[in-house]
Amino acid sequence: MTNLHDLPTGGHRPPSLRRSVAFIHENADSDIGLSEIAAAANLTPRAVQYMYRRHLGVTPLEYLRRVRLDRAHRDLQAADPTVDTVNSIAGRWGFAHAGRFSVAYRRVFGTQPSATLRTTRQRDDREARRGA
Repeated sequence: MTNLHDLPTGGHRPPSLRRSVAFIHENADSDIGLSEIAAAANLTPRAVQYMYRRHLGVTPLEYLRRVRLDRAHRDLQAADPTVDTVNSIAGRWGFAHAGRFSVAYRRVFGTQPSATLRTTRQRDDREARRGA
């Protein structure tokens, strides 16, 4: 699931899957759940769960969580650690519990979110010294 908006190649990709994936990407920063995803696909929640398992190998909420993790990762890389915090960025993407966010982030990206934030700052500092 490197580029989450790209669906796996091969096989049939139902329009309802494309609609629901687009809905998730467009609304990842909102308070959405299975019922909203199902409504966007014009299907029942159970049908959406089955469709995601069959075509993507994850549940719709797992897919949503991964989209949110990717967005948080992107924001952490672009953040200014003197202004932004891991908790504020996690909260922006719907992660209310810092510990759970940290565990999920580390599982996907292999590092702590705070390390991503610090690494960004260190890289910016090195680039500023080179340019000076």
